[in-house]
Parts: sequence; C-alpha cells; structure tokens
Amino acid sequence: MTELIDRSSMVERMKQALKIDPTQTAVITIDCQRGNLEPEIASLPVPAAECKRVIDGTNRLLATARRKGIAIIHVTTVYEAPLLGKHPYERAMLELKESFTPGGKSDFARHKSPGSLEGQIIAALDVQLSDLIVDSKRTFDAFLGTPLELLLRFMKKDTLLIAGCNTNTCVLATTFGAYNRGFSPVIVSDCVASAYGEDLHRFALSNIERRLGWVITLGELDAKLSKVL
Repeated sequence: MTELIDRSSMVERMKQALKIDPTQTAVITIDCQRGNLEPEIASLPVPAAECKRVIDGTNRLLATARRKGIAIIHVTTVYEAPLLGKHPYERAMLELKESFTPGGKSDFARHKSPGSLEGQIIAALDVQLSDLIVDSKRTFDAFLGTPLELLLRFMKKDTLLIAGCNTNTCVLATTFGAYNRGFSPVIVSDCVASAYGEDLHRFALSNIERRLGWVITLGELDAKLSKVL
C-alpha cells in the first residue's frame, strides 16, 4: 500500500506566504455550464450537492471580486461535431458504454455542442456585462487555443483565482497552463468540484498545493484581501 505523505506544514507555510494584490489579480471561472452544473440535463453531471456548493461559492467569490475591483473572466467550452466524443479515449468509453461519472451516467456524444442547452452558462451564476467571456476553449486547458493569456498580459494580471469544474481535468490542466506561463494560480476550494469522484477531486487539489500553486478557502481569501489597503 502506498504511504501517504504529510506535507501539511509546507502547505500551511506557503499559504501564509501568499499575497494577493487585487490590482494584479483576475478571477477565472471554468466551464460553469449547464452540461456540468445542472444535473437534470447535464451530460457530465457534477453531484447535485456539489453543484450547489460550487455555484454558491463562486457567486460569493464574484461578489468579493467586484467589491475589490478584481477582473472577472468566464471561460466556457463547446465541442463542434468533429470534436464531440471523437477522442480515442472518449470513443472507447462510448463503445463500451462506460460512464465517466462513478455510479451515474455521462454522455460525451452530446456534451456541450454549440447552441445546446448543455453549452449555456448556468443561469444561477452571477455573470454581469462588465465580465469578460472566453468561449473558445476546446480542451481541458483554458489557455490552449484561446485569447486568455493575451487578455491577462494586456490587463497586467499575474495572479489567478480559479473556480469551476472539473477539478481533476479542466481546473488542473488550466493550473498547469497558468504555471507554465509564469502566472500564480490560486484555486478557491469552495468553488471547484468534479464529476469524476471525490477521490480525484482531492487528488487534484493536493497535487496543485504541493507543486503548482495555492489552494485556499473563501474565508482565507477574505482574510488576505482584508489586509490590502
């Protein structure tokens, strides 16, 4: 059996060292769409209780960002017909009639096609006209093939408060993308969840905080921002 390594002391010291300057910070929400966060129609459903937690938490994050003058960018994904369920791994899952969601159903054959209900941003998310939208994401990484990096560079934002789903795919891949480009990724744990199981959600957060960036709660974020003049 693999030994679990305790790095909690290091993680806590790194949290203490984290400083957040609102003028250099942006919130990035990832795939807060009906195809993930509305279980009744979702093609890759996050558990219902987790959907509520993520939406409520993300709305709190957005409200905090607006009070502090922090930029907000919503990144969404759709898959055109040549991409929809066409990756070899996805094709194999479809052919075997396996589900990506443990104990539930998923359907990558209809997952967030352009113009579909699944592709819409969840109505409960507090999106405002002043927010920026990046709707060209087609892979797990929100930077790949999108103008996200260009926007952040021109806006002079180097710290990213990341929310959305799924923790172990798009959130993790975007965290790698941010790290590789020299940004400081900060995942807000109250605002992320996974359709793939609690174990992979926790793995992703642990992987991030031990090597790639920071994982903090909304309370910890509020405490850090309260110290900023």
